[in-house]
Amino acid sequence: MSSPSSETFGAPAGAVAVDAVLSAGVRAALEVTRRGCDELLPEGDWIRKLQRSEATGVPLRIKLGLDPTAPDIHLGHTVVLNKLRQLQDIGHTVIFLIGDFTSMIGDPSGRNTTRPPLTPEQIKLNAETYYRQASLVLDPDKTEIRYNSEWCDPLGARGMIQLASRYTVARMMERNDFHDRFHAGTSIAVHEFLYPLMQGYDSVALKSDLELGGTDQKFNLLMGRHLQAEYGQEPQCILTMPLLVGLDGVEKMSKSKNNYIGISEPANQMFAKLLSISDTLMWSYFTLLSFKSEAEIAGLRAEVEAGRNPKDAKVLLAKEITARFHGTAAADTAEQDFNNRAKGGIPDDVPAVSLTGAPLGIGALLKQANLVASSSEGLRMVEQGGVRIDGAVISDKGLKVDAGSFVVQVGKRKFARVTLG
Repeated sequence: MSSPSSETFGAPAGAVAVDAVLSAGVRAALEVTRRGCDELLPEGDWIRKLQRSEATGVPLRIKLGLDPTAPDIHLGHTVVLNKLRQLQDIGHTVIFLIGDFTSMIGDPSGRNTTRPPLTPEQIKLNAETYYRQASLVLDPDKTEIRYNSEWCDPLGARGMIQLASRYTVARMMERNDFHDRFHAGTSIAVHEFLYPLMQGYDSVALKSDLELGGTDQKFNLLMGRHLQAEYGQEPQCILTMPLLVGLDGVEKMSKSKNNYIGISEPANQMFAKLLSISDTLMWSYFTLLSFKSEAEIAGLRAEVEAGRNPKDAKVLLAKEITARFHGTAAADTAEQDFNNRAKGGIPDDVPAVSLTGAPLGIGALLKQANLVASSSEGLRMVEQGGVRIDGAVISDKGLKVDAGSFVVQVGKRKFARVTLG
């Protein structure tokens, strides 16, 4: 019984087939598939699937599964969603799989502890928002929406035992996160072994030709190939996409690390966050998130290297991404708002806050206006020169603010229109 992590794929990607001998349609589809991807395995099998699809007119079945572990989708998720949309646009069937069953197990990928399982109520609530948000990237009229509880629930105890017999503990322990936890003496719950098996079984149930995922999902994706062969199906190919680095420039984008950009965030906030990434990280975002051609991106990069201000390129990226989720007009307004803030101006969308207790200490006022997490943080911001009232810098930590209406600013981006009684 072969291991997903040790499966042999034959010749390396570039040596499987000479692109020049392929039809124009297959070459174009292969170019779309390869763009920005980390691995396409095995590429020779994928070429043969594309050739068969072209010859028969039968679209290939391309699957992406997401567990609804949080209510919001962020730009990191859209890396694979964008690839899914590109393959959808060239005529293939896209299956957006919501892992409502596997969410109850919890994906152990990259974990050094057991992931706390979600309740059915949490899963249902999160799943309700997933497709609506994914439809901002995918064509909803051409997307097959499935839930893996459709086939996992009916499997039952007998079916689960039969599925578990298709793989060995020794092979499961070759997986890096299980291997590391075992040797570190960290507990591994038995139900965690079920996660890759159930994700692999999804590919059997859906008769998938290609499954997409982040690089951290490679073991799970290869499990799908293994189980399809076990059940007598033609094994799927797998396509892994790089993990999008978050706003901190270090860790992968994650809501738990608070380095993310949610696709449902307000346009002004999305635009400002995109402008905050480093000039170096910007090019990775272009490759993984932009719909510009690779030639356009290369041309833009050459201009920056020749002396053009990198902020110009970053603004183009921020406007493209913001317009995708909020429309062109909102992206234009977000740019104007950002420029206004950069000049020290007051943005249009300042939240109004009503407070009582005048005269009120500046630290308490900042906290009650939700501009800082605590009064002591507010006083530190005053000390650092980061607090303004109606544009004037506040330097007195002992200031008592009298009754009235005024705009309070903390840092470059936090504003509140305060009415103090």
